[in-house]
Amino acid sequence: MKVRRWPATGVVFAVIWVFVTGPALAPVPLLRAAVAGLAVGLPVAYVFRRLYAPTVDLARVAGATPALARYVLTFVRQIIVANLDVAYRVLAPGMRLEPQVVFVPLRVETALGVTTIANSITITPGTVTLDHDPEENGLYVHTIDGRDIDALVDPIREWEDYALAIFDEDADPADPTPAVRVHPSDYPPEPKTIPEPGVGEAPGVGGGADSGAETGGDGDGG
Repeated sequence: MKVRRWPATGVVFAVIWVFVTGPALAPVPLLRAAVAGLAVGLPVAYVFRRLYAPTVDLARVAGATPALARYVLTFVRQIIVANLDVAYRVLAPGMRLEPQVVFVPLRVETALGVTTIANSITITPGTVTLDHDPEENGLYVHTIDGRDIDALVDPIREWEDYALAIFDEDADPADPTPAVRVHPSDYPPEPKTIPEPGVGEAPGVGGGADSGAETGGDGDGG
């Protein structure tokens, strides 16, 4: 069953508002917070309704809910583990560190799916998403200790398996995962972007530079 997206988005905003405000666990405070969230969330969702698809498939959302719950649980677990690891490294300053950059190709292709995984990596202590390569659809991930690459990549792959279901991706969790690549700690040197179609170097710019170099060379020789 499909429904209009902006009212559903407004309800989601109201739920988030309830969690953010943290009312007392009693019917009246909870209802008051929910009404306040709807009063703010519905108008905001309506104003920005053109930014997303007009309808949402409730059946698909319900089907993705278990994957979303598992994503949240594994993410929280990884946050706890990473916090303990970083705290131990702070308390043991002599512990060896080997910063490393790892390129992790993704099976998730939608912008929202890639952004979710990239932000999950950055929020997790000890790792930061440096860049997204749109040509290869992969993330450059910096870790404070790159001696165990599997320990870095395994949680990302687990999140990705759930994200494939949450965002209705074309790939399947059973599909083979692309191989990762290890780079020096200062890689990539510059952000990588896809050039806009039809936009390139102005005609004659390269030739003019070469001509100038050649002319300068003749002058020096004379």
